[in-house]
Amino acid sequence: MQGFTIYDFIILVVYLGAVLVAGLFFAKKDMKGKEYFKGDGTIPWWVTSVSIFATLLSPISFLSLAGNSYAGTWIMWFAQLGMLIAIPLAIRYFLPVYAKLDIDTAYHYLELRFGSKALRVLGAVMFIVYQIGRMSIIMYLPCMVLASLTGINVNILILIMGIIAIIYSYTGGLKSVLWTDFIQGSVLIVGIIFALVYLMSNIDGGVGAVFSSFWTEHKFLAPDQPIFDANLLRDSVFLMVFGAGLNTLGSYVSSQDIVQRFVTTTDTKKLNKMMRTNGILSIGLATAFYLIGTGLYVFYQQHPLPPAAAQDQIFASYIAFELPVGITGLLLAAIYAAAQSTLSTGLNSIASSWTLDIQSRLTKKEMSFEKQTKIGQYVSLAVGIFSIVVAMLLASGGITSAYEWFNGFMGLVLGILVGIFILGVFFRRANACGAFAGFAASTIVMIIVKYYATNVSIWSYSLISIAVCLAVGLPASWLYNKATGKKTDAPKFTVYADFRKGLKTEERLAEVRDAAAGGMA
Repeated sequence: MQGFTIYDFIILVVYLGAVLVAGLFFAKKDMKGKEYFKGDGTIPWWVTSVSIFATLLSPISFLSLAGNSYAGTWIMWFAQLGMLIAIPLAIRYFLPVYAKLDIDTAYHYLELRFGSKALRVLGAVMFIVYQIGRMSIIMYLPCMVLASLTGINVNILILIMGIIAIIYSYTGGLKSVLWTDFIQGSVLIVGIIFALVYLMSNIDGGVGAVFSSFWTEHKFLAPDQPIFDANLLRDSVFLMVFGAGLNTLGSYVSSQDIVQRFVTTTDTKKLNKMMRTNGILSIGLATAFYLIGTGLYVFYQQHPLPPAAAQDQIFASYIAFELPVGITGLLLAAIYAAAQSTLSTGLNSIASSWTLDIQSRLTKKEMSFEKQTKIGQYVSLAVGIFSIVVAMLLASGGITSAYEWFNGFMGLVLGILVGIFILGVFFRRANACGAFAGFAASTIVMIIVKYYATNVSIWSYSLISIAVCLAVGLPASWLYNKATGKKTDAPKFTVYADFRKGLKTEERLAEVRDAAAGGMA
């Protein structure tokens, strides 16, 4: 057990410096206004796809997913299969609408659909609250792990991470963020594959011993784990897949940090490639993480435990004490730097949402591109400092599984928000009154569920909030129309039905043109 050596420390410092230089290199073009928030149109779809993967999974997955299967079973792995629900739904029903409208932010859609600036501002505020919580977790977790392995004070590590992330976001805008995300995501993919192969080759019995533990020690699923429960408020494999699918759908369609990547292009073919590639990467790498976790369980039955063996630190401890010198420094640096990159994504998405959704709605005069950019930079700086403080507070507390805690938080906040998007995309007669009523009702219900109904599964949060939003929002829209004598109709191409009609018409015209061309030939 060599631990974290001076050579690893040197590699860590050099790697972080190289990533910072790369981020500043992609920031060398002076982009202003929407270019700062949406990119300049030169970012390849595969870069954006890896960036989505890195944004959703990076440091939380690298540490927490392996810890879950090490300490327990693969039950949390089924949450990754929720992407098989979320991705097809997003591709079919939401992305075509977003591409057609060429929206600036996720909440720009709400204004276009419901004709309400207030609803756009409300959506942005909810996202900012969610994103600050997410960024704080992403700062807290890898810094706690690295502190225990290196002896460096956790608050110093959080401070360094925050400062570098602020530099990315402040100077380079979305283009710099996407490219640094791509670099970090690529290093993480290579690193996880290397770690998996190295681990399996050092287990007595290899892969066979790991799979044997699935059955002999129930490391895949506990014997009493229900596959399906008719009560959708209680934990089951089905609820985990379905609930996680709704959580992920909420990220794809209503979370600005992800939607911000979609608005870099209006090409639906590129958008679909982004989504499918992201799904393959996410499910594939999640499976590798869980194999590593179970592999670590078998490995440490055959070898002494490392000094830091807490659930969310077990994989990083293996990296520090078992991998070759140099590889240890590179992988720990990748975890740390990936957190920085994801943090810079959050800062940039908050800056874009505040500037375009809130500041521009509250300012009567139209803002110049220069002023938009300057406001975005100031917001990045302020939110970055605030997130550093929150991460330090989290580091002084205790969270058994950051991944599970985060999914509960995401289901609570984004579940409330995504209900409004579903109301808008699927129901033509829904109006702003119904959207506000649905939002208010689901918020009240979810606060009660979160803090008073302790026996309700976190995986049902999105399901409950969406159901309440629709159950209240649709009747409220109807009552408003009855009371005012108005007949609400959604603007063109803001609902999926309109888009499909338009698409079918275009397809029929194309077929007619092709047939005519064939006849003439």
